[in-house]
Amino acid sequence: MRFQVPQFIEVEDKIVGPLTFKQFIYLAGSGGAVIVLFVLLPTFIAIIFGLPIVGLGVLLAFYKVNNQPFIRMVESFIKYSVTSKLYLWKHENKKNSNQISNPVNRNLVPKLSESKLRDLMWTLNVKQSENPVTGDSDEEGNV
Repeated sequence: MRFQVPQFIEVEDKIVGPLTFKQFIYLAGSGGAVIVLFVLLPTFIAIIFGLPIVGLGVLLAFYKVNNQPFIRMVESFIKYSVTSKLYLWKHENKKNSNQISNPVNRNLVPKLSESKLRDLMWTLNVKQSENPVTGDSDEEGNV
């Protein structure tokens, strides 16, 4: 027995004309709120308060941020604004940060001059040329 597998499961169905159900609800809700404003308030004040409401309805219905609906960004903003935040601050003294914390390690590091570095490079080249496969010398052991 064969079954049909839905192909476009991420695309919402168009319910009301070219609009999905969510888009229709956002636009109808903002339009209804503007109508209530026009009934209750004078025309000039209703226009001032109605334009942001219509703008929010259009943004919710059609605008996407990073291929996500605008409502997710609004939800994230509200969640961030409402939840408590934890700020950590660690005070450091400036004179302690300039000093090395362990002076013993500073003394253990040998200083290489240019001549010592050249001697070291020469000994490494000589030992590799004696036994080029492994780099070992028969007389002195492993490098």
